[in-house]
Amino acid sequence: MDQPSLYDDDIVTWAEQQAAALRALGERGDLSNALDWENVAEEIESVGRSQIHAVQRLLTQVMAHLLKYLSAPASPALRHWRAEILAFQVSAAAHFGWSMRQRLDLDAMWARAVAMADAGLIAYGEALLPNVPRRCPLRLEDLVAEPFDADAALQTIAASLVRRPDTDA
Repeated sequence: MDQPSLYDDDIVTWAEQQAAALRALGERGDLSNALDWENVAEEIESVGRSQIHAVQRLLTQVMAHLLKYLSAPASPALRHWRAEILAFQVSAAAHFGWSMRQRLDLDAMWARAVAMADAGLIAYGEALLPNVPRRCPLRLEDLVAEPFDADAALQTIAASLVRRPDTDA
């Protein structure tokens, strides 16, 4: 094969196209019914879904570790968290394909990351920053950028902390 395959560039789109082609073949009466067309198509689609889920998990870990890093700057785990941020991000960027864009719910991932960071900080006797926004302050483009700018991501989160009016006033 002289040309790069869509399989290598965008496995989600490749899986969807292959599954559609198999379903179309399965509808043809002149082909053998020995192949379970629908289930084979479903299995191929699951390849794309598993890639999406992998990227979701990795980006959620990136966000959770960013939150921990920002919440507990004096923690002995700070260097570990930074290394984890970078390792998870590199892996997410490597698995990311632009066709995933519409399938990744940053706000849902952010909510999971907030819960994970909160639970993880307890192990170090730390607490999550107050007033963490409900919506993800980070852009997908920044999260999957190569190279990734962890400091800019930290600054974006810090700037997004919800300011609540002083209740004593």
